[in-house]
Amino acid sequence: MSSTALQYTQNGDYLIPNIELNQPPPLGKYGRMRRMFLKENRPVLYNHLLLSGKLYLHLVEIDRTAKDRLDRQMEELLKQNPAPDKAAQQMAWVQHMNALKMQAEEVIQNELIFN
Repeated sequence: MSSTALQYTQNGDYLIPNIELNQPPPLGKYGRMRRMFLKENRPVLYNHLLLSGKLYLHLVEIDRTAKDRLDRQMEELLKQNPAPDKAAQQMAWVQHMNALKMQAEEVIQNELIFN
């Protein structure tokens, strides 16, 4: 018997093969944004990466890098512009954090996504 023989699990009167699908994890927000940018604005590069099998790896790398950079930039922006007290001024804190995140995302999009 070869090592590729299927293994089965008994379920009532039926034998069900033990099969696992090897699906890559889904792309995050920045990976999806990069894919749409490449598809719409850089079709030659998009097709080259797709046909060479490197597109998914590229998108995962962009997504991971963008998330890391967002975290670092949020820390830096919070040092420069401290947020109001969250317990005392919840809405002001939310507005402040959203403004900082939008600022950081704009830099990330210009440097990583739309470049």
